[in-house]
Amino acid sequence: MSNGKVFSDIAGRYDRLNAVLSLWQDQKWRNTVVSRLPKGRLLDLGAGTGAANEIFGDRRVVALDPAPEMLSLNDGSLRVVSVGEHLPFGDETFDAVFSAYVFRNLDSVDQTMGEMARILKPAGMAGIVDLGRPAGKMASKLHRAGTSIILPIAGTMIGARNEYVYLHSTLDKHPPPEVLLAEAPLELVDTWRLGPMGFVWAALLRKTS
Repeated sequence: MSNGKVFSDIAGRYDRLNAVLSLWQDQKWRNTVVSRLPKGRLLDLGAGTGAANEIFGDRRVVALDPAPEMLSLNDGSLRVVSVGEHLPFGDETFDAVFSAYVFRNLDSVDQTMGEMARILKPAGMAGIVDLGRPAGKMASKLHRAGTSIILPIAGTMIGARNEYVYLHSTLDKHPPPEVLLAEAPLELVDTWRLGPMGFVWAALLRKTS
């Protein structure tokens, strides 16, 4: 996982800008995943400022993020500074793992998926939502052209141009979720697309043993 330096300086403005860029749909997109996760103990992997806290319900949530500046703004009761590739928890200790807008910042998806599988209880579920390119060559090309203009402008508005140029570049980092997660140590249960042109993807996975 990224060491957290990229967005640390804009922690207080990060969620607000994300809401604007998603046309205030980002929480709705998170909830399409959270609503399908089991109750019990949940790890919010890459929790940041705690944008998803209000939709977790009565789950017992542990918030994990590599950036202490982000976690300092998270009102969750259990907060841990760490990375997805090295989760500081025992085997089979969580009923669910949730991760929103984090996977394209990981240093190693494979290592993080291995750690998620390790800490999940048998039949535990993992839900992921992230940004990428739309399916289809034309849609992907149009989306790439659009974000190359929109994201730097949006970042400049809050004094974080470099961070949002970085965001644009990460959208090309990974293949579609069906490919990215095909060899994961968790069973891929479902994937679906969200947002204009389907540039947001979501995935649900299960621990089978």
